Amino acid sequence: MKTLFISDLHLDPASPAIARQFMAFLDGEARGADALYILGDLFEVWIGDDDPAPASREIVRSLRRFTDTGAPCFVMHGNRDFLIGDRFCRETGARLLPDGTVVDVYGERTLLMHGDVLCTDDVSYQRLRRIVRNPVVQWIFRRLSLARRQALAQKMREGSRMHVEATEAAIMDVNADAVAGAFRRSGVRTLIHGHTHRPAVHELHVDGAAARRIVLGDWHAQGSVLVASPGGFELQSLPR
Repeated sequence: MKTLFISDLHLDPASPAIARQFMAFLDGEARGADALYILGDLFEVWIGDDDPAPASREIVRSLRRFTDTGAPCFVMHGNRDFLIGDRFCRETGARLLPDGTVVDVYGERTLLMHGDVLCTDDVSYQRLRRIVRNPVVQWIFRRLSLARRQALAQKMREGSRMHVEATEAAIMDVNADAVAGAFRRSGVRTLIHGHTHRPAVHELHVDGAAARRIVLGDWHAQGSVLVASPGGFELQSLPR
């Protein structure tokens, strides 16, 4: 018995090795899992479910092969792929999860998040997040031509790169008060998230009670997966 959690693959035609490893993961390590959770930023950029790019279509087909085995796959929006929608879910067999979902993991109530909303010290990013997550903005974006969407996505990627280079690493990490607030609101003692690319298990106390925050790793240099079983949680690296 195992349930798998991954995030921050940032699949991109410019990095085909990551896509190959992910598809091998779906056909290999992930087979037989009770469930697979992808907690955001599966793609470096997702300009809409109607994108005909061959690399995108190949990932869609690979996910469909996985879900056709009967294993449920859940996908959460990240800050790069917030335009994943109903068509993607129909074609892959995956189910879209709201950010901040509580699930039962072998008897442990667990909060699942992408993690970017916890980085409240990064004020400029949070401002941008509110804009791009606005349903009206997304409705307008989806109705632009593919070429226009691709151009805007490229500008956003360049802006993100410049922001990362100009911002202190500590500011882009989670805020302790935001983390504590997430525990209080959800009433759980385990939180799993990605986004920060700092894989670790953090033991902490919230209002005097023990809690743990598990951070998933990115897939830039190697694969990263959290394996949950009735015996607990284990962060694993997947060599490339």
